[in-house]
Amino acid sequence: MEILITLAAGAALIVLGLFLIHRLNAQHDARIAAHRFGDPFPAVARPPGHSTRGLSGQAPGRRRTGIRS
Repeated sequence: MEILITLAAGAALIVLGLFLIHRLNAQHDARIAAHRFGDPFPAVARPPGHSTRGLSGQAPGRRRTGIRS
């Protein structure tokens, strides 16, 4: 009898977890649908300190080498 109660409690927790995940996914989908991705003219200027270039003036991921091409 104790095994049946344990299995029922485990199954109930699994169902509760699935329901919670389903609700969170629905909420996330609603937020994505409400977000406007297609703004006609996004901001051109970046706020100070948010540029894509580092202190060296080069794009990130590029290192300066002694060989010029």
